[in-house]
Amino acid sequence: MRRILHILVDALFQFVLTAWVGMIWTVGYLVAPTLFYTLDDRVLAGKIAGHMFTVSGWAGLTLGGYLLIILFLQRGVKSLRSLAFWLTALLLILTAVSLFGIQPFMQHLKDAAGSLDVMQSALRDRFIRWHGISSTLYLLQSLLALGLLLRIKLDRSFGL
Repeated sequence: MRRILHILVDALFQFVLTAWVGMIWTVGYLVAPTLFYTLDDRVLAGKIAGHMFTVSGWAGLTLGGYLLIILFLQRGVKSLRSLAFWLTALLLILTAVSLFGIQPFMQHLKDAAGSLDVMQSALRDRFIRWHGISSTLYLLQSLLALGLLLRIKLDRSFGL
């Protein structure tokens, strides 16, 4: 029975990890660019992409939180010496910074533009700067997620 539970926990861990990493890469590098490429209305594309980033941010907090808890439950305090633990924690922190800091600020800039598209307003330069910061942070998250996936796949020594 213990072996079956171990296999189920490991399978769920692998599924959650794959879902989180896949979501980061799919939304950021497939869905969002496709929206801007296919929709004539860039404001609508941005609105949909922004909503998808918000949803994936919340999902990332949930999935990453689960992974962090499992890593800690598997090894206890020893998990604090694990690269996988710290990569997961860093990803969660960056997700929270984006979700609760950068995204709301960018939305504030859009709202402050009023009836204008923010790219046609006096706030254009600020929005572009924050969009660049957001994109850089997202790239970092993408690379960390890939690193976490590789670390978990290559290093099975933490008991999963």
